[in-house]
Amino acid sequence: MNVDLPVPHRALAVGAHPDDIEFGCGATLAKWAAAGCVVHHLVLTDGSKGSWDPATDLAELVHRREEEQRAAARRLGATGEVVMLGQIDGELESSLALRAQVAYWIRRLRPDVVLGHDPWKRYRLHPDHRHAGWLTVDGVVAARDPHFHRDHDVAHHRPSALLLFEADEPNHAEDVTGHGETKVAALLEHRSQWRSTMHIEPDDDGTQLEAFRARVLGRLREHGAEVGVPEAELFHAIVDL
Repeated sequence: MNVDLPVPHRALAVGAHPDDIEFGCGATLAKWAAAGCVVHHLVLTDGSKGSWDPATDLAELVHRREEEQRAAARRLGATGEVVMLGQIDGELESSLALRAQVAYWIRRLRPDVVLGHDPWKRYRLHPDHRHAGWLTVDGVVAARDPHFHRDHDVAHHRPSALLLFEADEPNHAEDVTGHGETKVAALLEHRSQWRSTMHIEPDDDGTQLEAFRARVLGRLREHGAEVGVPEAELFHAIVDL
């Protein structure tokens, strides 16, 4: 398994929902941001299904999740754009129209590295994650070739690498030693997801929060052990783009 790409000048992470990027590659983005990389976020849905409370005000939830995403990006040290496409949570489709939007942002932001969900992950339950993966992969292809979406007002752009997180067959690791706590801090900015995703109840005395922190850091250590470093995030890397 390969370890560490050169730190890119610009990186674009694409996620289905607010918080997916932090779960999938937050420590890698924190490492790169600390080294001077301009980190951008592209979030495809509005996060409007992200509550277990049937009485939740969905408009307020959407606003809150966008603010949480921007706060999480700041926690990572990201200085690039946070772009919210606002598709309805749970109804994302890997359509030609959305592929064009993803390709547009790749062309406009011109990342050296794109990161996103692995669409080939087996037995993935959430449809948005599957579609987000295809939109990322297909968007890279469309962005790189000049005869796709010729109506765009920006030139075509070919990234140097694509890193897919949540991969069944990882072939690449990023050594994120020392950046695990930043990943945790960024995830905890998504406070609306504490109960449903992180299993932290509102009346928690700190025990559940600490258990969540231990789970995140423990996974980084497990992945690090696979490549001989203290902490790592794993990806399937495609570098022949």
